[in-house]
Amino acid sequence: MGPRVAAVVEQSWHRVPGGTATSTVRTVDALAAFTDVDVIGIAARHSEGAPADLTPTVPVQHLPLSRTALYESWHRFRRPSVTRWTGPIDLVHATGGVVPPRSGVALVATIHDLTFLHRPEQFTRRGVSFMTRSLELAQREADMVIVPSEATAEDCLSAGIERRRLRVIPWGCTPAVIPDADRASVRAAYSLSDEFLLWVGTAEPRKNLPALLEAHGRTQSDLPLILVGPPGWGRDAAYGAPGGDERVRHLGVVPQSVLTVLYELATAFVYPSLMEGFGMPVLEAMAQGTPVITSRWSATEEVAGDAARLIDPADSGSIAVAIDELVSDVALRDHLGERARSRAAGLTWENTANLTAEVYREVVS
Repeated sequence: MGPRVAAVVEQSWHRVPGGTATSTVRTVDALAAFTDVDVIGIAARHSEGAPADLTPTVPVQHLPLSRTALYESWHRFRRPSVTRWTGPIDLVHATGGVVPPRSGVALVATIHDLTFLHRPEQFTRRGVSFMTRSLELAQREADMVIVPSEATAEDCLSAGIERRRLRVIPWGCTPAVIPDADRASVRAAYSLSDEFLLWVGTAEPRKNLPALLEAHGRTQSDLPLILVGPPGWGRDAAYGAPGGDERVRHLGVVPQSVLTVLYELATAFVYPSLMEGFGMPVLEAMAQGTPVITSRWSATEEVAGDAARLIDPADSGSIAVAIDELVSDVALRDHLGERARSRAAGLTWENTANLTAEVYREVVS
């Protein structure tokens, strides 16, 4: 038997789980198939289970503290040790955000992005304080730091984490084959038009929703814009409220099974985020063969490669032009959709898990 790992899975219970929770759960689930790695999840005390699509398949030990108390105690006092509940382990994996104490064993930390260093005004004061402490602990204590993109790796280098401790492990995706009946059911349930533009994410400042809405208003097409995801914080939180009109409509949070169908039904997926550590929605849309419009100068460009139409997220005109190009050119949409599906096929959770297991073995050896 190889390393026994205690991995934080508390993100599954967050109000806005986001890509951090999805990447963690999909990775530990894929690791469960490995015969030489034993993973046990760790989380705070909860009276209810995690959402069905974010419930880890590995065993989870719940510590007898609420999330707030646990996070505060871990970050301020570096206790309690997780081994009191997991038994003997070889490694603690801080999978994103909170960094548990080493507990006398190896520590691997995942840093998804350092956006708060570049744009602190787009986060709450408490959020910036928490993430700053997480970075300090990872920089000081982690034997290895996993990041999902070269963009985040460069940020970590600038923050003082040596290259020798950094490992770039991209996230994965699972393409789905959508039956015609499911397409028809979702289209009817949400009163979707034959063609529409899609955006998916948390309504927070860095997602750049005001620029997207302005660009949509400047396009020559009459395609409606469908927004999907939870409300976030800051000035953009209001954009996350379900409702709208025939031109722009927000569906709120939908089940993953429905979201996958929405990706495939969309004429184009538009994601002009200002900064990302990876950009999970971009990859999910690509996996379904949907043509994507997304940002240059961020990890989204890494994810998309040459399989998307890249724009300047700070220029709503650039976004509008890209939308009009894709809407009016069926051949271009088909070309980008084929390239997107092919590129996404190379990014699997099995690959993510394999590279993560290599880090575990390297650290404990």
